[in-house]
Amino acid sequence: MMTSFGWAEAFFLVSAVRWTILLTFIAFVGGGILGGIIAILRLSKSAAVRRCTATYIQVIQSIPVLMVLFLSYYGLSLAGLELPPLLAASLSLGIYVSAYLAEIWRGAIEAVPFQQWEASASLALTRGQQYRYVIIPQALRISLPPTVGFLVQLVKNTSIVSVVGFVELSRAGQLVNNATFAPFKIFGVVALVYFLICFPLSRLSRYLERVLHVGRAH
Repeated sequence: MMTSFGWAEAFFLVSAVRWTILLTFIAFVGGGILGGIIAILRLSKSAAVRRCTATYIQVIQSIPVLMVLFLSYYGLSLAGLELPPLLAASLSLGIYVSAYLAEIWRGAIEAVPFQQWEASASLALTRGQQYRYVIIPQALRISLPPTVGFLVQLVKNTSIVSVVGFVELSRAGQLVNNATFAPFKIFGVVALVYFLICFPLSRLSRYLERVLHVGRAH
């Protein structure tokens, strides 16, 4: 039975935003932890470790995140491991996030002037102490704008998890459209909600880049 698009349907769409935000948070935190480890390993003195981590990044960046989602949800179920949609979506997006943040953060670490390494080494700091007290604080300033910019892409990429039945904002829009058949109105609202989430983040990224003087000569 077809219904009209009203406040109840609009509330259902808006309430689905919490799942989009939750999925974004889980994927960003989980992928960020893994990405941070990979970024450090990419700078390892061991050539074998550098090659392994570089291969991981290249493979993940060369595969559509949708394929990673299919492998996590459908592929693992064929192997007898059935993951709930939220867990499969979080795992897939977390893997995707780790590869991109690892490269962003590796670049930020390498952008720290080599003299900082020399100065910290002259103070007899261990490698871990160099990262903790000298390199990471400076790399954080460099990496913050592109990291926030990437977060915008992550929010938009959460829309693909609707294909495995996870009801986030895009899937909620599909369900309401199936009941009301008012695609322009419904997906217009969905697009507006995405805009209200992503636009402030985009502005924040540009603001941070300007305030922190990233990419400018000193």
